[in-house]
Amino acid sequence: MTGFVVLGIFVVLFVWVAATYNRLIRLQVRAEEAWRDIDTLLRKRADLIPNLVETVKGYASHEREVFEKVTEARSASLKARTPKEQGEADDFLQATLKTLFAVVENYPELKANENFVSLQRSLEDLETEIARSRRFYNAVVRDLNTRIKVFPSNLVANLFGIREREFYTLPSEEMQEPPQVSFAK
Repeated sequence: MTGFVVLGIFVVLFVWVAATYNRLIRLQVRAEEAWRDIDTLLRKRADLIPNLVETVKGYASHEREVFEKVTEARSASLKARTPKEQGEADDFLQATLKTLFAVVENYPELKANENFVSLQRSLEDLETEIARSRRFYNAVVRDLNTRIKVFPSNLVANLFGIREREFYTLPSEEMQEPPQVSFAK
């Protein structure tokens, strides 16, 4: 009789370990898939940027330094491998794109150029999609990291070497201070 009880305990324990392990693996796969989606969008953005730069160059060829910075930022974005590296590269890229669009403000005929407007709209759409994908990725990573940290699933995670993943954050977002509101006169 005791043999059946012990066997029953082992079966229940095995089923629990297997179910917990499978849950953790599913979350890891979802996180990897979400990161690949972000990577695809980042590559689309990187492919769009040279067209944008070339269009602006046609109107503002003397802004060489701005074009070089944008190219450098694009290259850094393509080389980034981890969420932290990508966040830093994105910060740099967004800063250089702001500079590029500041140059565009000096050329009203460029702002009216249909090709430029189309490229700018595509870039804005991609940025929105990247932000949405980043939120989804971070939600999956949050769920995975929570499962890895809480008892008793942390035992299974440690047993099989399942590690936490990095969140994808932009350094500029981390450093932003909340706006100060004052009603004093």
